[in-house]
Amino acid sequence: MKLSDIKTFVVGNPPPHYGGRYFVFVKLITDGNVEGIGEAYCVPFDPHLVAKMIEDVFERYLRNEDPHDIEKMWRRVYSAGFTQHPDLTLMGVLSALEMACWDIVGKEAGQPIYKLLGGRVHERLRSYTYIYARPGDRTDVYRDPDLAAERAAEYLQQGFTALKFDPAGPYSAFDGRQLSLLDIDRCVRFCKQLREAVGLKADLLFGTHGQMTAAGAIRLAKRLEPYDPLWFEEPVPPDAPEEMAKVARATSIPIATGERLATKYDFGRLLRAGAAAIVQMNLGRVGGLLEAKKIAAMAEVDHVQIAPHLYCGPVVGAANIQLAACSPNFLILESIERWDGFHAQILRKPIRWENGYVIPPTDPGLGIELNEDFIKDFPYSDNRLHLQMHDTPVS
Repeated sequence: MKLSDIKTFVVGNPPPHYGGRYFVFVKLITDGNVEGIGEAYCVPFDPHLVAKMIEDVFERYLRNEDPHDIEKMWRRVYSAGFTQHPDLTLMGVLSALEMACWDIVGKEAGQPIYKLLGGRVHERLRSYTYIYARPGDRTDVYRDPDLAAERAAEYLQQGFTALKFDPAGPYSAFDGRQLSLLDIDRCVRFCKQLREAVGLKADLLFGTHGQMTAAGAIRLAKRLEPYDPLWFEEPVPPDAPEEMAKVARATSIPIATGERLATKYDFGRLLRAGAAAIVQMNLGRVGGLLEAKKIAAMAEVDHVQIAPHLYCGPVVGAANIQLAACSPNFLILESIERWDGFHAQILRKPIRWENGYVIPPTDPGLGIELNEDFIKDFPYSDNRLHLQMHDTPVS
């Protein structure tokens, strides 16, 4: 079996853009017409350029290779251009290609990928969602604790037992910083009112995006502890695990992080620093499924749990499910609400979500197929990136 062809898709995600403004998918095809799909997460270039990058890497390192030889291809791409220390751009590209190879391997074997990575451990996977804005909201649910509490009660009725929210204010290219007293007060009011709304029926997941210095994060954590969040997410920027570890040592709230890290090497530094109780690898960036499985095993040694990150499309979501199903130290899975709406329409058969849990598929490979007839009607023509930070300091 040899990889013989590639096709890429840049799909615009219509409003309200849950999961980002667009998704970058790839399809690999073998000489026996077996197809595999993958997805790259949040590569910081025009997505059409990212598609060309994926095609370039395929031509250099994957064409005419056996998709089973993932370790060999991974090392060649990882070392491309005499680097052996590639940035998140190449790792996002590699992740999409590696994921598609695993989809082919699973289809060829007639097995879901989790059966090939150690076998199924979990029959169902607990999931959480962000508390999302909705068209017609009277205020901004990301800044209004009253509306957030109302929406939390709605999610609870749907079956969710964990909810994430990020009220700490904007994040910028100049973080970390000390939050203002008003920002701290809003964070505390969110936790208080959400805890009152859900009681003990749901965990609260306090999200941030590296807005704070370690000192600022410790200052906030002390105020949040009475409401017992399940985690305090990425409180400081991702480039200094030693600073993250200062926060971990100073609070009783478990630290979760990892969406902006890639490879076992980044996560090794994080784990050696004792910086996290929960790691959140994104399979469209971390280096793919096998790399994520290695990281999960490294974390297992230290009794650290995994909670795969998702803020993109359902192909990464499907890969997360495969990893979670075969990982003993799996904690919880990020969902985009209930995997309905546009995320379901992208696929020929939607991801199965039932009363707060994802049910791992038994179909071979990733267990999903792109609906190419549908996505061709949603090209992305904007010039904004998947996610963007404020480009001026936040005072």
